[in-house]
Amino acid sequence: MKILVVGAGATGGYFGARLAQAGRDVTFLVRPRRAAALRERGLRITGLGEEETLTPRLVTADRLSGPYDLVLLSVKATALDGALDDIAPAVGPGTAIVPLLNGMAHLARLGDRFGDKAVLGGVARVITTLNADGDIVRLAPVAALTIGEQRGGTSERVEAIADVLDVTGIDTHRSRDVVGAMWGKWVFISTLAGLTCLMRGTVGDVRAVPGGPGFVTTLLAESAAVAAAAGHPVREAELDAVTAMLTTEGSPLTASLYRDVTLGAPTEAEQVFGDLVDRARRLSVDTPLLDLITLNLRVHELRTRSAA
Repeated sequence: MKILVVGAGATGGYFGARLAQAGRDVTFLVRPRRAAALRERGLRITGLGEEETLTPRLVTADRLSGPYDLVLLSVKATALDGALDDIAPAVGPGTAIVPLLNGMAHLARLGDRFGDKAVLGGVARVITTLNADGDIVRLAPVAALTIGEQRGGTSERVEAIADVLDVTGIDTHRSRDVVGAMWGKWVFISTLAGLTCLMRGTVGDVRAVPGGPGFVTTLLAESAAVAAAAGHPVREAELDAVTAMLTTEGSPLTASLYRDVTLGAPTEAEQVFGDLVDRARRLSVDTPLLDLITLNLRVHELRTRSAA
């Protein structure tokens, strides 16, 4: 199976590297600057006692041709418009696209461009970041992919793709309700990003102050209420696990969106929060904390654009 990994950042770089290490036919579609850095240093994974380097197969958009059998789309939502144009030469009649983005809005945009049938649902769970040298730093052991048909159920292509993705270093799952899994991820990331961005601290920082744990549970309940109203309630066991993770004493965990805020960089505020509160309004769900977080991040976006 010929695989195109779009982006070699903290998420796509990690999963693509594991696939390449397992002997899969992987090419990374990257920007020229990232390509130059990877050719010079290699694609490096560090953290958790690891120190690995591989020489990836790279292509830039001006040299991309296709079709590919599988496109793993791992870019930030803010870069999605450009990515749609970039990947077009790689998408043929039999190409499957698995987006690994936060939120849900990207599904419609991909479907409008390439047809709903081409687009699977996907969920990536990995806690990584890029350091100043562009190396991938693992911050926690979790590294999982979940894929499935948007319409639900299973299919031969999902089984075939999952078999290819099921390699050492990736915990791969086939889901009969991948849209529900995507809502579960959305509930988690909105809670983690919301509490760290609004409070400007780590999970451990929030846990350490009076009212911190209560804030976490109230914020999680708001996000979960939107998912339930949309017809995709998150299981109680999953909510309990999120609560435990986000109230862990001394935890250094933050969201990538928070790290973007601290760097003064643009964020996925609209994809993670703007879309969520819009859906909440349409579903008549009250979300005062999510509304506050959205306003806070919109001010950040305004200041970021002004500074640029």
